[in-house]
Parts: sequence; C-alpha cells; structure tokens
Amino acid sequence: MYEHHQAYQRTYREGELTLGLHIPLENYHMKTPTMAHQIELAQTAETYGFTSLWLRDAILEDPNFGDPAVGQIYDILIFGTHLLSQTKQIAIGTSALVLPLRHPLRLAKEVATIESLFPERLIMGVSSGDRLADFKGLGVEHLSRGAQFREGLSYLEKALYEHYPTIDSRYGHIEQATLVPKLKQRIPTMITGFAQQDLDWLGVNGDGWMYYPQAPLRQLEVINAWRESAARQYQSAFRPFTMPMHLDLAEDPDEDATPIRLGFRIGRNKLLELLKIYKKIGVNHLFFALFDSLRPADEVIHELGEYVLPHFLPLEIRV
Repeated sequence: MYEHHQAYQRTYREGELTLGLHIPLENYHMKTPTMAHQIELAQTAETYGFTSLWLRDAILEDPNFGDPAVGQIYDILIFGTHLLSQTKQIAIGTSALVLPLRHPLRLAKEVATIESLFPERLIMGVSSGDRLADFKGLGVEHLSRGAQFREGLSYLEKALYEHYPTIDSRYGHIEQATLVPKLKQRIPTMITGFAQQDLDWLGVNGDGWMYYPQAPLRQLEVINAWRESAARQYQSAFRPFTMPMHLDLAEDPDEDATPIRLGFRIGRNKLLELLKIYKKIGVNHLFFALFDSLRPADEVIHELGEYVLPHFLPLEIRV
C-alpha cells in the first residue's frame, strides 16, 4: 500500500530498524521547555539521517498529570506544519492525535491540507487519549473514549478516502458532499497504545502499532501477541511496530544501561547493542525522547548522529 510513500519507505521496512526523535529536542526534565533552537536541531537531525520527528497532542497544563511540559507547548499540527516547512524530507509523526477530542471532519480537512502541501511526509499516530483535564476542558466524556475513538477513526477514514461518502455518526452526517483537497494516497495511520480496544481489534486495524517503551523481553511478548492476533484473523501484510524511548546518553560510551522514566541512561556503545536487540525482536522504528537527559540535546544528537545512526540509516542512504 505504501510502496511509493516517501516517509513510510524511509522509516519502515520489514526486518529493519530506523531511528527518530521526540519533540521537544531539549533536556527540560519536569520543567517547561523553552522550545529554543527546535528548527536548527530538527535540520541537524535530518542531515544525520533520523527519519522522523514525533509530536504530542496536549492542550492544558495539568500538574496532577505528572507532565507539566504539555507536550511541545505548541499545537501538534500547527507546529508540525512549521517543522515540515523548514525541513526537506524528515517525516513528522503524531504521537498521537487524540481522536475523541478532535472532530473527525475538521481533522480530515487539516491532515488532508498538510498532506497536499507536504506530500508523503506525515505519519499519523492516533489514540483515545489519557489527559482527563483536556477532556473536561472540552466537555468530552472520558469514560466512553474507546467507543468515540472507533467511531471517530471510521468517520475520519471515510471522509479522507471515500468519494462522496454517506456518513451517519454521532459526529455528524454527510450526504451528497465530499472533502477537499482529495488525496493521491493514504496517510500511514498507526494506532498508539491500546486506545481502549482489545488485541483482536488491534490485530486488524491501523497500518501499524505504536506501544510504550519496555525492556526487550517484555516488548517481544507484546509484539508477538499483536502479530499472532493478526495472523489468527488472516492479516498477513507487513505492519510496522514503533516504540518511543527516553534516553539519557552517558558521557562514558561503555556505561551499562540503568532504567530511568520510560527508558534508559546508557553509553552509546551499550545503546548500540540494545538497539540491535530491539531490531531483532521486531521493532521497526524507535524514537528517542531527550527530555530526561543530563546533557544538552544538541550534544546528544551529534553523538548519536556520528556513532549510532550509521548502523540504522534508511536503505536509500546507506553506503
């Protein structure tokens, strides 16, 4: 389906692992990020061969959530479009668009516009959401977000890809009308987390799956369960697995891994060994969050670019 999709082909190949980065490119810990130098660092990442930059969908600062940074501060699609305008080929990924908090027709218009202006550079992660304050702020029921997610995704895909669809939904009705701009091909859509669904639903829906960081053995169990669910339902086409990971890159390149929040503190040589394990168990794309790093983001990006990226470059730029 995505044989000719630029961002998909650079980021996802069966049996391969590529690397990306999480926005903000900054070691802000639990403070509010400054959002300084994001464009320059994004351009540096692109030059080295990182294939993607991922952004979060968050609205309100909620100290009770344990993440006062509120994603990348700026709106996910507006800032993502700005990043696209300042780079040439690196993909922008949404990690993830919270479908119950976005009207699917309005979202269809937005992502279709982005895709038309920057063809084949958007990877659309979607989720059911977990920030209660955002649900309350928008007056959206939180407990039914699983059902809202399924219905919202169905509406979104019909609006995007069907010509003059007939839609009868809690979100609205379409008859004898169609969305513009029309897309030349689908936008790769990754389900993030379980989205309040079961494994059998995940086995057949979405173009791939994005799940939270775990140690390799546990992640292998999750990947196997997902792929086995797909096989039971006769889904044999390749669908990639994506994983974020918080990274505190140690100055000592041989420092062993120490668990941190959602990731590891580790030296680059040991990181290289760990990434090869993740590749072996079936992770196709892994993107680093530098939020908890003790070193500045630019130092870490340069070190990763010089010593780690050459082992995980997209196929078309490998030497």
